Amino acid sequence: MLSVNNIYLVYNQPVLNGISFSVAENEIIGIAGNSGAGKTSLLKIIAGLADATEGTVYLNNKRVVGPSMKLIPGHPDIQLVNQDFDLDIYQTTEENIKGKILHLPKTVQEQFTAELLELMELTHASSRLAHTLSGGEQQRLAIARALALEPTILLLDEPFVHLDAQLRYRLISYLTELKRVRNMSIIIVSHNSEELLSLSDKIIYLKDGIIKRLASPFEFYYNYTTVSEARMFGLINQLTVAGKSVHFRPDEYEIDDSEHPEIPLNYSRSVFMGSYFLNEFNAGKKKKIVLLHKAQLNNVKGITINKRKK
Repeated sequence: MLSVNNIYLVYNQPVLNGISFSVAENEIIGIAGNSGAGKTSLLKIIAGLADATEGTVYLNNKRVVGPSMKLIPGHPDIQLVNQDFDLDIYQTTEENIKGKILHLPKTVQEQFTAELLELMELTHASSRLAHTLSGGEQQRLAIARALALEPTILLLDEPFVHLDAQLRYRLISYLTELKRVRNMSIIIVSHNSEELLSLSDKIIYLKDGIIKRLASPFEFYYNYTTVSEARMFGLINQLTVAGKSVHFRPDEYEIDDSEHPEIPLNYSRSVFMGSYFLNEFNAGKKKKIVLLHKAQLNNVKGITINKRKK
C-alpha cells in the first residue's frame, strides 16, 4: 500500500498544503484540479523525484526518499510517466523498451516487447529512432517503457493527451485489467474528466494545494458539493425553479409533455456527438440548458428534473 502523509511543498508560496491519502493494492486513484493546483509536483514527490518541504511517503511500510537523500533519484517500484517522456532519443523504439527488461530471458524480452508495441500501436515504428517519432508516438513509448518495468505503483501525468479516442479506450481497458492481474496501483492526473470518471476507483479533487474532496466517480459527477467541483467533471445546468437555484446534469431529466411542464423549454439546436446529441434549449430569462439524448429533441416543450441516485 502507498501512504502519503501530510505533504507540504513551499516555493515562494505554498504549492501543497498538508496532503494525506492512501492507495490500496489494485486501486486506481484519479487526481483532478485546475492548472497550478500542485498535481504534477505531488506525483514527483510520490515517485521520489522531488523533495517535499515536509511530510513523508511510504510504500509497503518503507519510506520513499527524495533526491536530497538518494544519489540517483527515484524508486524502483514506482514509475512516473510525465510529459517530458524521458526517452533515449538515439535508440530505436524497440530498444527503448528492451533496455528496461534486460534482466529477463531473451525470449521473454522479445515477447513482452512485441506485446507492448502492439498495445501502443508502435509496431510500425519499432526500428525508428525515438527522436523521429511524433509527440503522440513518444508518449505511447514512454507508457510502454514504464509498463515494461512492471511497477508496483504507476504514476500517469496527462497520459492520453496525444492519443485518439480508439487508442485511449484500448489503453484504459488494458490498464484496468493490468491492475487486477499484477495487483498494480495507479495514480492518474488528467484534465479530461471522462478519463478520470471511466478509469478511477476514487478521485481526489485538489484546489489551492488542498484536498477538497475524495470520493467515487459517481459521487463527483452526480453528488457534487460545489458548482466549481461539478464543472470540473462535465456539463452542468443551472436554473431557478420555484424561486430556488437548481443544478442538474444533462442526463438528469424526464420529458414532460403535459400542458404545464415543470420547466418549459424552447428548442434551440442539436449538436451531433456520435452516439448521442447535445440538445440546447432556452429556459427563460436568457437561461440556456443542454440535454443529452440518443436523438434530436426538437419537439420537446418541457422537462421534469430527475436526479440520479446510486
